[in-house]
Amino acid sequence: MPDAALLLAAYDREVRQAELTQAEPGQQLTLDGPLARLTGGRRGFVSGPPDLGVTGGALDELIARQRAFFAARGEEFEWKTRSHDRPAELPERLLAAGFAPEETETVLVAPLDAVAASAPPSTDVVVREADGRDDLLRIATLSASVFGHDEAAVAADLLARARADSGTTTHVVAEAEGRFVAASRLELVPGTGFAGLWGGATLPEWRGRGLYRALVAHRVGTARARGVSYLQVDALPTSRPILERLGFTAVTETTPYVWSPLSR
Repeated sequence: MPDAALLLAAYDREVRQAELTQAEPGQQLTLDGPLARLTGGRRGFVSGPPDLGVTGGALDELIARQRAFFAARGEEFEWKTRSHDRPAELPERLLAAGFAPEETETVLVAPLDAVAASAPPSTDVVVREADGRDDLLRIATLSASVFGHDEAAVAADLLARARADSGTTTHVVAEAEGRFVAASRLELVPGTGFAGLWGGATLPEWRGRGLYRALVAHRVGTARARGVSYLQVDALPTSRPILERLGFTAVTETTPYVWSPLSR
């Protein structure tokens, strides 16, 4: 098994540093001390290095500045935390400042060559890469059905990201009975050896049929062709066991803390 500490160190060194210096397609990045802020997406996003370097009152002031920044925009935002980060008091300070935690996920990392092959899905399912605007709109319909998101907002976000994308994002879908029944995406992290597996959505009646593994396998092939060294996933409890069987290693946990102007 790969060494979890070494994988975490690579994740912190490459993925976390990229968060502080790179905007996602269609978004804008600004800095405030140790933090990076992203705007221009469906909601704002804040992240920092493994050690923020501030505690106590200085940390409260840093948190308050982020709230003021997004309040002025009338925008909800997410502060992404990891369980190994410092200071350890950050989550309790965010709660005290009116943030609400969302579901904790496990961060898993795998060297590309360590990911086991998966059997293809049944012959009535086609796994392929999405192609063009119509496919993105069909992904938005699927996402709205699975997660209860606003379909128009998801579609607008997908289309805006596609217009701004420089070739780092690949959407992969499973198609059956004339519709998309599952979808996911691969996102390269420019300037690093990492790519992320994101956006997994499967219709409830199509779960348990190997589609998740098939979508992972297709993205592994795409990542290999693009020269990727490591894959990273933020996994819910339902997908973590599958990923571990495929060769991924748990390295930390991540919890998003969300603040909304409506919660003031």
